[in-house]
Amino acid sequence: MKMIIQITVIGAALQLMSSAVQAYDAGVSVYNSKCVICHGSGVAGAPKVGDKQAWAPRIATGMDALLANAIKGKNAMPPMGTCSECSNADLAAAIEFMVSKSQ
Repeated sequence: MKMIIQITVIGAALQLMSSAVQAYDAGVSVYNSKCVICHGSGVAGAPKVGDKQAWAPRIATGMDALLANAIKGKNAMPPMGTCSECSNADLAAAIEFMVSKSQ
């Protein structure tokens, strides 16, 4: 019985890790194909990925606010950024990737 529980726990942990890797990969993919256009170089005032000072106040607002801004658009960024075909989950993954590189 103890071994069955251990196997179940290990299986659940592996599934969670797999989901996290898939979300990270999705974020990298969306960033590289869409977001890098502005967030790679700072076009039109977009905070460059890796610029901790520029990202700090944005990160402080929380992921929900960052996602809402991406969905609605902000300043020069149009609604959904440059990824009109992205889902909210795609945008969230890209934002999480950018935040992870900018803390």
